[in-house]
Amino acid sequence: MRTALAIALCLVSASALAQNPAPPNDPLVGTVALGYLSTSGNTDSTNANASFKATWDRGRDWIHNWTALAISARTNGVTTAEAYAAGYKAQRALGMKAYLFASGDWRQDAFSGYSRQSTEAVGYGRKLVNTDKQTLSVEGGLGRKQQTLIGGPDVDEGIVRAGLDYVIHLGETSQFTQKLLLEVGDTNRYTESTSAIKAKIRGNLALVGSFVIKSNSDVPVGIERTDRYTAISLEYGF
Repeated sequence: MRTALAIALCLVSASALAQNPAPPNDPLVGTVALGYLSTSGNTDSTNANASFKATWDRGRDWIHNWTALAISARTNGVTTAEAYAAGYKAQRALGMKAYLFASGDWRQDAFSGYSRQSTEAVGYGRKLVNTDKQTLSVEGGLGRKQQTLIGGPDVDEGIVRAGLDYVIHLGETSQFTQKLLLEVGDTNRYTESTSAIKAKIRGNLALVGSFVIKSNSDVPVGIERTDRYTAISLEYGF
């Protein structure tokens, strides 16, 4: 009798599990961040930044990533920074650690010496570290770059592209990320470094502090080669 009852309970439990499977993970995740700072007194200044990131991962072989960024700053009524960027990258897994990628990036920065820069690249990436606490990926590839130098001609040239992406979780509610990008062509070398630390406030809300360094090796006379941006943002994850 007890054996028959145990078998019946197992069958009922199995039937219930079959009828109520665990909900799948959402394949689309991302963040939206907004930051604003205003000061007055001897110097009146306003600074604003916005960013968007989204990842589409259905758990198969392809991962798609979208990014967008906008930065603006004014001091005593004069614009001192204005930059926009957007990018897309697709990754095709080659086993657990390696992947192929195809990327496209567009940048516009009124103070970089270039009215626009856009790149397309393909290449190979590898996860050197992949644990619950931290991840480290490096990648390299080849591509093309189109750029317009202010006061100069349009340039379309081949480039070598290299990148690094590092994430470490500092605790249950905070993490540090470091991204590096290098694009090398015959006429210009572009580098970009993004450091950010994020601390969760409540639920899907987090506070993010970031520091971005952008540099072009070839710029017009009177233009600084390197720009730096510091931002504090409120981020919402979805």
